[in-house]
Amino acid sequence: METRRITVLSAGLGVPSSSRLLADQLAAAAKQRLEEAGYEVAVDVLELRDLAVEIANNFVTGYAGPHLADAIAGVEASDGIVAVTPVFSASYSGLFKSFMDVLDPKSLDGKAVLLGATGGTDRHQMVLEYAMRPLFSYLRTRTAATAVFAGPQDWGNTDDGGTPLSARIDRAAAEFSHLLEGAQPGRKAAPLESLPFEQLLAGIAGAR
Repeated sequence: METRRITVLSAGLGVPSSSRLLADQLAAAAKQRLEEAGYEVAVDVLELRDLAVEIANNFVTGYAGPHLADAIAGVEASDGIVAVTPVFSASYSGLFKSFMDVLDPKSLDGKAVLLGATGGTDRHQMVLEYAMRPLFSYLRTRTAATAVFAGPQDWGNTDDGGTPLSARIDRAAAEFSHLLEGAQPGRKAAPLESLPFEQLLAGIAGAR
């Protein structure tokens, strides 16, 4: 059974965070879709606020701290990314953009991406189209056609057992999971394995 690895980027600052809540729901819906399609799914969640200091230090020193280095490696090794940010000053947050800036621009080439954003009013929802989608287009990713915005009115609002938000999440997750099926152009090649010297000698002896 093939495995798909999804990295969730949550740029929320609060605890609890509506951005993290939306990110978790998007990832869970995508995971369910992929499992139904016969894939094993591993989901890694990165709370960018926990990396804020190392991100700032990276800009000053040019070196990534251990936690940031692990986060960057995880993003590069993933098949797909769920990226969710709160809206600040009519755009993605500075923390979100700063993390994207420490990544190698070529490391996201071809990766599947599902976009999400949260804000205090629906007037901010176009951030997904005029800010986030162009950013990931520049990075040459494959973004799901449906992006999901969640405002205060979306949480806990039910209508006949469902919510408009859940319907948008399901649609976006279906598109995202479809991008993750089949060969993945954005998958980073696995590093060459270094075998112990004794194992190498045993292999040579066995080949005689």
